[in-house]
Amino acid sequence: MIEGVELKQLATHSDERGFFREIARNSDEIAAEGWAQVSHSLMHQGVAKGWHVHPTQIDWWYVPVGDLKVALHDTREGSTTQGQTDELFLGEHYDAQLLKIPPGVAHGCRAIGGPAHLIYLTSKTYDPDEEGRIPHDDAGIGFDWTAPPPIT
Repeated sequence: MIEGVELKQLATHSDERGFFREIARNSDEIAAEGWAQVSHSLMHQGVAKGWHVHPTQIDWWYVPVGDLKVALHDTREGSTTQGQTDELFLGEHYDAQLLKIPPGVAHGCRAIGGPAHLIYLTSKTYDPDEEGRIPHDDAGIGFDWTAPPPIT
């Protein structure tokens, strides 16, 4: 896993009425930096969004409905995982998790089951100076957003 990226397994309490799931507390170690904004994004199946990178902002992602293939790429100079690309899955058909994306880690996603809803917290309120972009087909990263799952 890329240095500084964290996953928190979420506890789900189910009964005949449905379930309750707590996503984050401001006292959680994973969210110790605190958040300033909560946002909601809807993506239709097949939509890909990438690459996005923040110089100082932290993101926390949770997918309650639908499924996302998430890609992360470490752009931080001097990081022990600089240049590493990781892929993981968030959503209703995967373990319930909260993903922490540190500053300097480029991130994007593709809705593989949808529509997919992404709830995300950010450590800062919206600031255009924090909204870095890298082309989705950047040759230096070499990630194929349309690649099917590997055959195992």
